[in-house]
Amino acid sequence: MTRIGQSSPPLPPPRLASGLAAWLVRHRLPLFIVGLILVAGSVERARHLRFSRSIDAMFDRSDPALVPYARMTRTFGGSEVVLCAYDDPDLFSPAGIERLAALTSRLGALPGVAATTSLATTPLGPQIVELEASPTARRIVALMEGYVVGADHRTAAVACTLEPPAATLVTARQQAVSRAETIDQLREIMAELPAGTVAGEPAMLRDGFAMLEWDGTVLAWASVALTGGVLLFFFRSIRWVVVPMGVVLTALWTTRGVLAIAGAQLTMVSTMLSAMITVVAIATVTHVIVEYRRQRDHGCEPAAALEAALALLLWPICGAIATDVVGFGSLMASQVGPVHDFGVMTSLGAGLVLVALSLVLPFLALAGRFDADPRRAWGETALEAGLDRLVRRIVRHPGPILASVILVVAAALAGLSRLEVETDFTRNFRPDSPTVASYEMVESRLGGAGVWDVLVPVAGSVDGQTLARVRAFEDRLRSEVTVTDDATGTRPALTKVMSVADVIAAVSPVPLEQLEASTFGNWAVAQAIAVMKQQLPSLAGALVGEDPADGRTWLRVMLRARERQPAAVKRAIIAEVRRITAETFPGGGTAGSGTDTAGGATAGLSGATTGGEVTGFFVLLAQLVDRMLADQWLTFGIAAAGIFLLLSVAFRSPLLGAVALVPNGLPIFLVLGLLGWAGVKINMGTAMIAAVSLGLSVDSSIHYITRFRRHLAESGVANALETAHRTAGRAMIFSTLALAVGFLALTTSGFMPTVSFGWLSCLTLLGGLAGNLIVLPVLLALLAPWLTRP
Repeated sequence: MTRIGQSSPPLPPPRLASGLAAWLVRHRLPLFIVGLILVAGSVERARHLRFSRSIDAMFDRSDPALVPYARMTRTFGGSEVVLCAYDDPDLFSPAGIERLAALTSRLGALPGVAATTSLATTPLGPQIVELEASPTARRIVALMEGYVVGADHRTAAVACTLEPPAATLVTARQQAVSRAETIDQLREIMAELPAGTVAGEPAMLRDGFAMLEWDGTVLAWASVALTGGVLLFFFRSIRWVVVPMGVVLTALWTTRGVLAIAGAQLTMVSTMLSAMITVVAIATVTHVIVEYRRQRDHGCEPAAALEAALALLLWPICGAIATDVVGFGSLMASQVGPVHDFGVMTSLGAGLVLVALSLVLPFLALAGRFDADPRRAWGETALEAGLDRLVRRIVRHPGPILASVILVVAAALAGLSRLEVETDFTRNFRPDSPTVASYEMVESRLGGAGVWDVLVPVAGSVDGQTLARVRAFEDRLRSEVTVTDDATGTRPALTKVMSVADVIAAVSPVPLEQLEASTFGNWAVAQAIAVMKQQLPSLAGALVGEDPADGRTWLRVMLRARERQPAAVKRAIIAEVRRITAETFPGGGTAGSGTDTAGGATAGLSGATTGGEVTGFFVLLAQLVDRMLADQWLTFGIAAAGIFLLLSVAFRSPLLGAVALVPNGLPIFLVLGLLGWAGVKINMGTAMIAAVSLGLSVDSSIHYITRFRRHLAESGVANALETAHRTAGRAMIFSTLALAVGFLALTTSGFMPTVSFGWLSCLTLLGGLAGNLIVLPVLLALLAPWLTRP
């Protein structure tokens, strides 16, 4: 029996694994040629891979929340509006309104801008500034406050309605432009003005996807380079940096090529695809390097050493990649579009790592004689001594060590109940970014950056009773939807409520009360709407529209709320608006049926199957992050169950399947619990970390348990743990540290979900390393009598 401190000789691998390893080594040159051809073809196809830049892509296609949003997009052009705002202390002067008129014309002439609305486009023209003398001017300015003019009467804005992105935008010079080019041109003009800025959903999405494309190229390569640098430090061998990098790049380009062939599109979280493929590939190849070096230390020739290493590691590698596929694949259960797509892509990428390993590694490892062997890292002798001391303590005191770990994790678990979601989409950007600065101006000086809507169905034409119900609905929204805080007490939660009734009241020569009472008949209402469309065409088109899908007329009540509010407050505001909407415009009735459940007349309103609908960017994003938090635990449960079943079958022991999960699940709960205690909110990056981390960190457990079981029956618990620590433990230390450094590249991103994913991945990988070096051997030592293999 080998004593602690002595290296155990390698055991013979299974026959099937030996035959397959010999075949890979023997045919390494033709396999490498196949790999080169595959990569070349994939690189060419990957050029056609595109980002999906629509908010629709963030949801499951069957999500009912998309139905009203799609209707609004068809009927009114959705939220394809950007606000170009600036500061002018002399706005309400002839010179100020003249400057605004010139700016409005200049912005409206840009390619890609369909229409513009500002104080300068009202029917009063320059007379809009004569508030003292003109009641009409006062009404129109009051209507526009919180939309294109601030309550301070010095913040001016031009609302630019953009052409649909699917349309071919051609200028007078016959030059096609993209949405990004249009927004960039708007920003160039606004940069010339005091505090000039551009805000709105299209601008924010443009910035977000620009950052993601940067992350997907520069940060992905930076992550690979950092990881390679750490491996060079550990193994002090150029060849054994080239080998894992070759596997990474082959798997990455092949994955991108397959996605392009399948017609898939990258989404908001797809920039982390490169990082995930790098993790799987580096972890896998590092175990091969450590075992290859071990075989060489026992006197094997290079080809024989690689063959033996591949044979010994064949099952652990296949099992580890299978658990990666299960962990990543669990994300496909999510209803959040980017998360679902990320699950598909990473599962594919993990599987292709095994293909890349087979095609590339044998040739690169054995080609030529230069730098053939990986060297020992500086300080590796001290590392071995430390691992040996750790094993001794674990064997002597497994119970107290396990009890201490349980106490720490239990304290952290209490923080899970304190986790909150981040519903402020501007917090997906760094605080000093231009995007956040733009939204802060809109939030503070134009009433709020949270834009959303209520859609009201109309049967036939808009009549006086319809206007009366819409105005009564607005009054309820203004008075009943409130929030309470310590600083201001109770205040209205909606900073702006505007509908066709408000516009008609501002521009119609006939008082709205008379129109509502049908004093002049329905023809007067039609005339008032015609005047509105003539004098304020852009605003009218945004408030009254016809759905081309079924020809129905819809009214739009435009709402604004403050974007930067806690998630619970946002949910309460949305719920209150939905309650009032359902009471005022219920579905299930019949047009002209007389009364509704709220006691009002239904003349002119249709509720045959659809009542009023609450939708918009503000609502969708609040729902999106809520679903991500719920999906996090759903996907984690699926991943845990799938990995447990897989390992129970593979190890032929449900007990070992459970043992493998414990040291990898505990760090996840520990990190998420600490997030709750620290008050860090969940965003799109953190919501995926549980399932992904479980799939990744359990790889090390598979290698460790396999080593432990191979030596348990022959050398006893202590020596089996020591061998596992010296082989699988050493490899997991090297790979985890390399990957943790590589993930640090993601923390430099300007897109905060990528940053969160980067540093949380570092923490969970390091936590998984600690779990596999401490908790896993403790469990194996305690359960050894039930784990001895005949």
